[in-house]
Parts: sequence; C-alpha cells; structure tokens
Amino acid sequence: MPHTPEPDEDDLDAIAPPQPVFHVEQALLGALLLDPHRLDDVSGITADSFSTAAHAALYAAISTLPRPDPAEHAKNTKWLDRVLATALEEARGLTASYLHSLVQVCPWPRHAPAYARMVEAEHARRRLLTAAERLLHTVHDVSRPHPVQTVLAEADALAAVVDDIANRFPPRSGVLPRTPAPTPAQTPDHIEAIEEEQLLLATATARPDDIDAVRWLLPDDLTLPLHAGLWQCLTTLTRRNEPVDPVTALWEAQQRGLLDDGSAPGKVLRMLAEPAGSVGHWAERALRRSILSTAEHTGRRIEAYAGDPASTPFQLVVGARRALADIAAIRTRWQHATGAAPPQQRRAAPATRAGPPTTTAAHAARPTRVTR
Repeated sequence: MPHTPEPDEDDLDAIAPPQPVFHVEQALLGALLLDPHRLDDVSGITADSFSTAAHAALYAAISTLPRPDPAEHAKNTKWLDRVLATALEEARGLTASYLHSLVQVCPWPRHAPAYARMVEAEHARRRLLTAAERLLHTVHDVSRPHPVQTVLAEADALAAVVDDIANRFPPRSGVLPRTPAPTPAQTPDHIEAIEEEQLLLATATARPDDIDAVRWLLPDDLTLPLHAGLWQCLTTLTRRNEPVDPVTALWEAQQRGLLDDGSAPGKVLRMLAEPAGSVGHWAERALRRSILSTAEHTGRRIEAYAGDPASTPFQLVVGARRALADIAAIRTRWQHATGAAPPQQRRAAPATRAGPPTTTAAHAARPTRVTR
C-alpha cells in the first residue's frame, strides 16, 4: 500500500536546514542569557545583524533591559522572563523553552566575543549582497529618467557599504575571493547597440576630424570585437595623420587580423559608407551603454562574491573594490564626455581592528576583464 504523507509532511521536508550563522547566533544569545554581563565584551553588532526576527528581538531585549544581579540571576528566571516578555512584542513565536534551549546549546559563554565577530561577518556579507542587488535592479530599471546618474549614485552607495565593512574588517593584502567571476551578460538592447555602433563607425570614417574630440571613447566600450577593432583602426589612422575613408579603414583592419573571423570585406565597406548624425552623439550613446554594462557586470561580480558563504569579509572587501574600480575608471571618462563635475566623495579611513582567527583564504588569480 503506498505511503500517504501526513499533512504538511512534504512542506517540512522542503524546508532548508539552518545556515551555520543560525547556530552561531544561538550560541551568542545563549551566552548572553546565561551571563548577561558578557554583553560588555560584545561589539560591532546590533539587532539588525541577526538573520532572523526572533534572534533580533532577543538581542534587542538583552541589550536594552537592565542587567540582573548575578547572584539573583543564578537563583531564578525573573530576568529571562522579562527578556521573553520584551522580545515577544517583536517576535510572537518565541517561547520560554526556546530561551532555555539557547542556554543549553551554547558551548562556552566566554567565547561570546568570537561568536559576535562571526555574526558581524555574516551580516557584512548580507549587506554587501543586498547593495549589489540594488545596483543590478537600478541598471535594469528602464523607467529612470537619468539612468547613468542613478546607476553611479547606487554604485557610490555600494562603495560606502564596502568602506564600512573595510573599517570593521581591514583587508589583508593578497586575499582575493575564490568565487569565479561571472561572464559579462549580453545587453538587452543588443541589436540597437550594434546598429548605433555601425553609425558611429561610418560617421567617424566620413568625419575623421571629429574623432579627436571623443578620445574618451575606448574600443572596449563597443559590444562587438569587430566594431572595437574598427574603432581602433580609425583612431590609429587619425593619430598617424593618414587618409581615412572606408578603403583605408578596411586595409588597416586586414593588417590587424580583424577579418580573420570571416567578416566579408564588402560588408565592412558598405557599413563604413553609411554615415548619419554626429560622431559625438553616437560616441556618447556608446559610452552610456558601456557604463550600464560595466555597472551590471560589477554588480554581478560582487553578488557572486557575497553570495558565496565561504567568502570572508577580507576577501569581499578586496574583490568588491577591484570590481568597483571598473566603474570608477569609466565614470571619469563619462565626466570628460559630458563635462560633469566629479562628486565630492569622502572615503572613510581604514581602521585596524583585531578579530578572532579566520579560515585561511584561498588565493585566486586576478580576473581579466573580458572584451565585449
């Protein structure tokens, strides 16, 4: 006879087991419930640092209620009852038995500072993950009237989170995330980008004198390798004061091996012979698209790092700052292109702070930026 599952049996099986930080939080709360005076040894965390509402409510109650007399606390549960009553205002599912279980699962109350440091580290990872997700959401929000400015502001917010984590966990030299960086995703408006880049190349070929005014546009800003190579051909010919037209650009492309991918010479000639608009307009459009693409790749890199529970705060800081460096570089070029004044940013100074030993981080090679 087939087994008939009990009500909600399948749902219970589907519940994921608690993450390690859940048990760390239990140990910390148990230590503080058993010896409330150990709260003096705990720093760097608040109620928001905990992963569940129940644990957050308990920590808030423990840290705000007057501490009991040690001798009285050892004799009765009056203080624990007050903690429970206060925490129940925020988390109704709590019970007295859960508080007693917290005390029982705590291995060593004197290790409370180490437990707090672990809770702080996990909270830092969650904060970074949330900030990276906000950046990605902003990149894909097509309703924004000024997408570049909004994305750069969100990148600044992400950088501020990284700086705050760095103050709490000063990075160690050479400690890189071991999580593989994701490959760059194709832009949603890929077809439109290709068409606009073709117009840029054709217009620059027809008006080479205008190329010098858009030196802030780099080959990597273009989406196709052929387009990036052709733009490099045009800028090189202009720099050498050589004649620029579709034929000379095609010849330079052949010398650089750009036609080895099977691109038909006739098709390249036709593309370069159909100018429209201005070089500056199409160049700025390409740079705007490159900024959004760079921001998306940066967000996805940091999201991947922060989404790996094995990443230490030290690794997260180093990896995130290297990812954000790409946005900083392209921001400078955007300011040159648009004449925008750079924002006055105040970066927090790194602080030195000792913490408990952490697992030795694996070294990884610095990721190479993929040419779009």
